[in-house]
Amino acid sequence: MGRRGVGRPRAVPRPETGLSPREELLAAAAELFTVNGYSATTTREVAERAGIRQATLYHYFTGKEALLAELLESTVRPSLEAARLLAASDAPAGARLWALAHRDATLLCTGEHNLGALYLLPEADRFLDFQELRTALRRAYAALLAPLTAGLPQPERDLRADLVYAVVESVILIRRNVAAHARDETMAEAVADAALRVGGVGEGDLARLRELGRALLPGG
Repeated sequence: MGRRGVGRPRAVPRPETGLSPREELLAAAAELFTVNGYSATTTREVAERAGIRQATLYHYFTGKEALLAELLESTVRPSLEAARLLAASDAPAGARLWALAHRDATLLCTGEHNLGALYLLPEADRFLDFQELRTALRRAYAALLAPLTAGLPQPERDLRADLVYAVVESVILIRRNVAAHARDETMAEAVADAALRVGGVGEGDLARLRELGRALLPGG
């Protein structure tokens, strides 16, 4: 007699999505946290939405906070990895900054649910690993911006680095507008252009750096 596969049966049959149970749980949590709110969502509701028994949820996650931590970190890790790859490129810093801002904005303004909105939760401050990832990404932006602002006093250089980071994350709030969400590529390009303008890049150099930056994008 063949052995049964490891794992518990699903609570409610759901259409085949190709996702693993862990991914199903994250997808369900993403939907419920962004639509109904984090505080108003229970682990039972997440499990039911994923079509998985509540007891099985705890095989993958210790609880609701672990689900939120994973979702938060998923909005930063890809951009941080992109920053590390771009740091090794010999392209001009402005082109690399444009490419990072474009990739980061694309990550934040695509996907079925606006996960960046979870940054606004008061609970987000408690997730130290997530905050460390954000700090590392902010430093990566500052490093790419530094050659563009080298002639400025340090306080202004620091301010511009903070502004570039804020410009990129502004897509989180813009995305609440459904019409804006339908223009993901347009938004990412506008954000990347704005990052260079904040860095002091003039319109004469912007077009050149944009084209060099576009070549650094996946498939560029």
